Amino acid sequence: MSDVFIDLLPVILAATLAPIYPIIVLLLLQSERGLGKAIAFVTGAVAVRLVQGVIFGLVFAPAVDAETAAGLELIGPTLLTLLGVLLLVMGVKKWRKGGDDEDGSTPPAWMSALSDMTVLKAAGSGVLVILLAVKQWVFTLSAIGVIEEARPGMAAGVGLYLLFTLGTQILVVPPILAFAIAPQRSAAPLRRAQGWLQRHNRVIVATVSLVFGLFFLYRGITGLLAFRVM
Repeated sequence: MSDVFIDLLPVILAATLAPIYPIIVLLLLQSERGLGKAIAFVTGAVAVRLVQGVIFGLVFAPAVDAETAAGLELIGPTLLTLLGVLLLVMGVKKWRKGGDDEDGSTPPAWMSALSDMTVLKAAGSGVLVILLAVKQWVFTLSAIGVIEEARPGMAAGVGLYLLFTLGTQILVVPPILAFAIAPQRSAAPLRRAQGWLQRHNRVIVATVSLVFGLFFLYRGITGLLAFRVM
């Protein structure tokens, strides 16, 4: 199981390090009823991950049960190759897009609209962030592919997927907890963190996309080549 977690860790990190998700949470925390909105947003996102896990776990499970080893061994490398290509394309597009807003004084219009959201709309936004982002679908499918390829068994597989789902929230849980415990004291640090992420969003996304894109492309292609040799 530890070997599967090591294989799963890069997927968790790549899905976690996109700054737009924590930026939204930090902005929601600064709005009226911010704690409730932030929790609702994260709950919506996690719910989609869990539903995806159930649906696609059921899709991949028959291949494991039928012991179609050839098809099963192709799932992981194929998904990692697709994920690598997707991240590389995203990274190149981000680098070519232009500079960051150095002072963070001109946020996009959608960021300004976050403060007017209700708790229900925040939950819906969490759902949409995961549901409409192609790369998030590929992250989820890649995680499921890695887990199913290792054939850890039902209980261990569910545990590993829950670990993946919780791992993708590692950047947003600490600020939510800090705000819940000490809203006044944490307000200024959270505001500075949000401003820093917003200013350097392009560089962070481009760097993460290129580094992990190359890694996943290498892992996927070597896996496909190894399968072909066999």
